[in-house]
Amino acid sequence: MQNTVNILVLVSGNGSNLQALINADQRGALGTGRIAATLADRAGVYAMERARLANVPALLQTPNKALPITQRRQDLSDRVLQLCRERDIGLIVLAGFLSILVDDIIHEYAGRIINVHPSLLPKFGGVGMYGERVHQAVLDAGEPESGCTVHLVDAGTDTGLILLQRRVPVLAGDTAATLAERIHHEEHIAIVEGTALMVTQIAAS
Repeated sequence: MQNTVNILVLVSGNGSNLQALINADQRGALGTGRIAATLADRAGVYAMERARLANVPALLQTPNKALPITQRRQDLSDRVLQLCRERDIGLIVLAGFLSILVDDIIHEYAGRIINVHPSLLPKFGGVGMYGERVHQAVLDAGEPESGCTVHLVDAGTDTGLILLQRRVPVLAGDTAATLAERIHHEEHIAIVEGTALMVTQIAAS
């Protein structure tokens, strides 16, 4: 019998990828994985309401803006790590989480943190590349296609091992918004596939 893998989903916004994971959990598509909690880094985001509606614990840990940026990231990362230890979290899923995790949590959860990024990495990744900035960069570069990537999180930014990708064509007349909408649909599929893949690996280890 494989062990249950407790999943923590980190969010910063609307939470449509979280909803895809909640739906997958409810239909048993995450194998032995279960969403144990959701954590947001800002108050009032709709992702927290999605969690509450699904009876998933909705936690809030906001960055301490009184601290310099390096210490701020360290402080938030350490608080998230403490919650992971307390709740026996086996897998951390970044689903539109805009804060950057650093140091101990990256090492302690090496190979057990995944992120979904809205481009075909290694293209259009790195510091400052998030949201519609990514899609505009794709359009500005004249790329014929784009998509999304689920990857392991390491100490870099969007540099971890790629687990899977889903592709969409860039269409004539696309704007950053229309391209984003097409990719969001693929993200919802990819994040579930990537999470289920990791659950299988972790449960068997």
